[in-house]
Amino acid sequence: MKYNELQVSASKKAKRAGRGISAGRGKTAGRGTKGQRSRAGSGKRPGFEGGQNPLLQRIPKLPGFRSIRPKADNIYTGQLDEISAATIDNFSLYDAGLIPSPYTKVKIISKGTVTKKKSVKLQAASESAVAAIQKAGGSFTQVPQVKRSKKASEDK
Repeated sequence: MKYNELQVSASKKAKRAGRGISAGRGKTAGRGTKGQRSRAGSGKRPGFEGGQNPLLQRIPKLPGFRSIRPKADNIYTGQLDEISAATIDNFSLYDAGLIPSPYTKVKIISKGTVTKKKSVKLQAASESAVAAIQKAGGSFTQVPQVKRSKKASEDK
């Protein structure tokens, strides 16, 4: 008889647990001595972590999504008359002290009236703000955000 000619039965007869010492799996029946899994009815629900707050309950308590996109600085239509320049852009708003940096995104929101004719070149505006600027005889042009100029590296 050769090794590859052996006939092997498909299933092995299961050992009966808890049928005495001579049966081979008596006394504790392969469950160990003490502990949660040695007792009858020891099943735990899915996700149980021994009393610790489970992962699925911890996740909503973690800090949520925060956008890395910087928020736009808002300018109101009533503030446009304070600026002496005929063309209003990021740099003229920065010089007037209305925005903290000329390199931020700026949006005009309708609040107050525009009496002087102004040419506005900014990144965004509400529809009512554009209508108020055009009613005063001015114009609004949407331009991309002003980028900082790259400093020439002197160590080259």
